[in-house]
Amino acid sequence: MEKRRLGKTDMVVSVLGFGGSEIGYERASSSTVKKLLNRALDAGLNVIDTAECYVTSEELIGAAVGARRGDYYLFTKCGHERGWSYPDWRPESLLRSVERSLKRLKTDYVDLVQLHSCSEAELRKGHTIDALKRARERGHTRYIGYSGDSAAALYAVECGEFDTLQISVSLADQEALERILPSALARSMGVIAKRPLANIAWHNGSRPPDDFYGRTYWERLQKLRYEFLEGDLKMAAATALRFTLSVPGLHTAIVGTAKPGRFMENAAALEEGPLPKETFHNIRARWREVAQASWTGQT
Repeated sequence: MEKRRLGKTDMVVSVLGFGGSEIGYERASSSTVKKLLNRALDAGLNVIDTAECYVTSEELIGAAVGARRGDYYLFTKCGHERGWSYPDWRPESLLRSVERSLKRLKTDYVDLVQLHSCSEAELRKGHTIDALKRARERGHTRYIGYSGDSAAALYAVECGEFDTLQISVSLADQEALERILPSALARSMGVIAKRPLANIAWHNGSRPPDDFYGRTYWERLQKLRYEFLEGDLKMAAATALRFTLSVPGLHTAIVGTAKPGRFMENAAALEEGPLPKETFHNIRARWREVAQASWTGQT
């Protein structure tokens, strides 16, 4: 599997990473996660990304591959110690959350801790960034990053404090390509794409119930009407993933799944490499033609 250096860090990451939200929210079994992650690591994946608020995700990852800690880079996020609905940006909460994550993940350190969708206003206060720096000084993380979108992500890039940026990039989420990624590229930041498959929202026959299942993306794709999405699902998903990984300055795409066979399908889709330039530019042109000003990055 292709690997790319993650910005200025010393991490050379697989272009396909594992996202841990689904295994937590979908209550995957320990045996399923063990099978999924060990197969993925054996196939060349070396990035695992999770968060303290993804229900049991951290515990499942620690139990499944804690003994293989040297085989992968481990990323987590903080800011929602009591769950996604209860953001808490107090430094003591962030530091306590990081320490709890280490125990859950069965490790002495993570490679990257990211502020999880912290607002621009909170970022500007400085205390959240200082908390991550303290975690780094204590040896709990090697690098610090920001995970989020739009104005807050732009500030996170321009403030110069973070090593990495995790941001939404997909067929249905292209705000970052012009507004944020050029600045990140100029600063040699590591860039991680979240939701690179837009939740495969085009495959839903009806409007999804909420954004966890891609409701906003489904609505956008009804208007974008990319012709290739009307064909075979695997081929459409492959094109979607290859589009994201063809974006300049992007290093790895985090794909979440609770199905052991899905990673292998995604890995196979990337064997053909980046999209042909004409296909990539046609997708971008359609976005520019149809996208509305309100189509900002989805957290």
